Amino acid sequence: MNLNKVYLIGRLTADPQLKAIPSGQSVATFAIATNRVWVNKAGQKQEDVQFHNVVVWGRQAEIVNQFLKKGSLAMIEGRLQNRSWQDKQGQNRRTTEILCEKVQFGPRSQGAGGFEPKNNSNNDAQGTDTPVKEELPEINLDEGEINSENIPF
Repeated sequence: MNLNKVYLIGRLTADPQLKAIPSGQSVATFAIATNRVWVNKAGQKQEDVQFHNVVVWGRQAEIVNQFLKKGSLAMIEGRLQNRSWQDKQGQNRRTTEILCEKVQFGPRSQGAGGFEPKNNSNNDAQGTDTPVKEELPEINLDEGEINSENIPF
């Protein structure tokens, strides 16, 4: 059995770049940074940052381009793909990238790292962006509705 599966959770290092190939299909590319923190034997905090190139195709590429930006947190599910080409100087080049199959956006926030449409049309009369607060429904549970005998575990 063979398996080529990648899961990454990290932050975008730049805004996604959206292009269309000659057939009209959309493709977005971006880099995502992941970090690992540990304490070495001497008790010093160490950090390692890795950068991964991600490629997204089709409608998903358009959605990524619309909602993600530099600093956004995202979870990427995909597979590793190696590509090789010849550059303008005639040298052979290789790269490994993640071909994204699914992307999940991180939590929404009003500051950097959240996600919201780039072309936000929620402007007030002066033309400035005004944050829109999403109303969350309130759920009231009476104490008598939950009985521990009805819980199946």
